Amino acid sequence: MEHYVTIFDSLFAPQGLTLQRSMENYAGKYTLWIVCVDDDIYDRFRIIDLPNVELLKLSELETVELKKVKSHRSIAEYCWTLTPFAISFVFNADTSLGRVTYIDADLWFMDSPREIFNEFDNSGKNVLITEHAYSPEYDQSRNSGKFCVQFLIFKRNKSEIVRNWWEKQCIDWCYARFENGKFGDQKYLDDWPERFGNDVHVLRNKELILAPWNARRFPYSSSLIYHFHGLRLLANNEVLISGNYLLPRPLVKFVYAKYIEELNNSVTILIVSGWKFRPQSKKPSLIRIIAWPIIGIFQAISFNKILKIK
Repeated sequence: MEHYVTIFDSLFAPQGLTLQRSMENYAGKYTLWIVCVDDDIYDRFRIIDLPNVELLKLSELETVELKKVKSHRSIAEYCWTLTPFAISFVFNADTSLGRVTYIDADLWFMDSPREIFNEFDNSGKNVLITEHAYSPEYDQSRNSGKFCVQFLIFKRNKSEIVRNWWEKQCIDWCYARFENGKFGDQKYLDDWPERFGNDVHVLRNKELILAPWNARRFPYSSSLIYHFHGLRLLANNEVLISGNYLLPRPLVKFVYAKYIEELNNSVTILIVSGWKFRPQSKKPSLIRIIAWPIIGIFQAISFNKILKIK
């Protein structure tokens, strides 16, 4: 049994639900702990009554120090601030757990993650982190960091020195800008292999968790988990799929198309529970979108509607 934790609000409920549904297919025995950033998503997910899910209401867990910084940060910045605390929330909720894995809500399991956990077990370390593994033309390591806060494993009673340090840094500064060598919660990981060398393992097989920033470096078929960074549901049944990254056509056809179909199914489930759809972003001036139905049968993607495809 692996225990995971993720964080999202009602706006990103479609991604969160699609993540959980993919875990039902591929995660094996698992529990997904969801830190519900607003009470609405807590109420919606209670109605849906998802299997293998434990809900945590953030409003009942926020510490004094978290409440103090909340008003000075955007919702995204505050969610980043919460990331190291989410691990503690789960450890405190169930004192029997030996380890917890943080995962971003916009991840999607495409196969069993067992290979990742096997590598971590064999390392003998207490924390696992993953690299961005950028394609050279998209290397943003200097500003965004060498490592990605997307999939991190922490052992109980052995990772506290790392987590406590990270919590303090995120309370002190966690903003969506590059400043003095920092960016959000993420640049803090840059020196972990040196700062906490005996505790931290960097996933060696970079192809197991892929994302749009390395889509032109690795074949999508090598991945167990895909990170749909930047994908946003827009108004008028449109989807922003790639941000500024050039995506290979096979990836869009065989991975993005399926994920969007699953997002559509999740939206349908959520609407039945009383959830109200809201656009996750404004339409960009450079259109990189596809049509999608909020309710109904998924339609085949018209590739001529997508820009930035290799």
